[in-house]
Parts: sequence; structure tokens; C-alpha cells
Amino acid sequence: MLQQELNERARALLDLCRGKRLKLAAAESCTGGLLAATLTEIPGSSDVFERGFITYSNEAKKTMLGVASATLQSHGAVSSETAAAMARGVLAHTPVDLAVSITGIAGPGGAVPGKPVGLVHLAAASRKGRLIQRERKYGDIGRAQVRRACVIEALAMLGELAAAEQARLPTSSA
Repeated sequence: MLQQELNERARALLDLCRGKRLKLAAAESCTGGLLAATLTEIPGSSDVFERGFITYSNEAKKTMLGVASATLQSHGAVSSETAAAMARGVLAHTPVDLAVSITGIAGPGGAVPGKPVGLVHLAAASRKGRLIQRERKYGDIGRAQVRRACVIEALAMLGELAAAEQARLPTSSA
């Protein structure tokens, strides 16, 4: 996918969220901020995108998002449980309506038995309690391609949540 197409997807998500007065934030591990960079490439993104957490290490996941040590020990950093905890942690630590998390193995190294290069877990959560989780097995397609595929999936998941949300009422500033 060309960068222009990626930007168009990001712009469509931002427009949808802006129209409904929704705010969003992200927690990224294997993408290292690529989702945040993609969103903030679009002028006016600050109307919608509140912040991003780069939680590359387990320690960052614990201290910044409140992911439990037990979750990381039992399931590992690359798991559906950790992705869900990351997304919920974003909601717990921000005033946003929607959150997304990405954790995976972009490669070329990092694979362990049962968790190959290209394995990614994503979660998107809404303040209203909706949770979408996806596991993707991209394979060893190259680090940049895995990371870009994660961003595409995260944008789609946020779009799915945003489409189901009711528009927020404007707040009065009296």
C-alpha cells in the first residue's frame, strides 16, 4: 500500500471521529509510534488524536498502562490478553473515547516457540465497554511491511468502533 493510500485511510478515520466528536489514543509496541505518526501526518489530527504511548518494553506496558505483571508472565507481551490490557490501560489513563493497542513481533528476530515473526495482537476498546480483538499472522514479510500492516489493521479497528459510536454532545463552556 502506498503512503498516500495509508494517509487517505487515516484521514477517513479522523473525519469520522471528528464528525462524532470522538477522541482517540493508541498504545504501540512493535510499531514504535508508526500509527501515531500516520495519524498526525494529517493536518487537524489534534482535533481527534489525543496521545500515543510507545510501550516497547514490558516495563513500559506495566508503568504507563497498568498491564499486570501476571498477564505478561502468564501470556507474554505478544498475546491477546496483553493487547486487551494495553487498550484498557489507554482508556484508564486518558480522557479518550476510543483506544487501540498493537503488540507483536515485527522481525527479523524475536520469534520464540509458538510465536513466530509476523505474529501480532491488536485490541480496540471503547469507553462504553466494547472490545474488538484480532490476531494477525503476517509471516516473515519484512519488518517494515509487518509494521505497516499493523497500522492498516489498527485504523480499520478504530473505524469499526467509531462507526458504532453515537456522536458526543457538544460541551458547553459557560
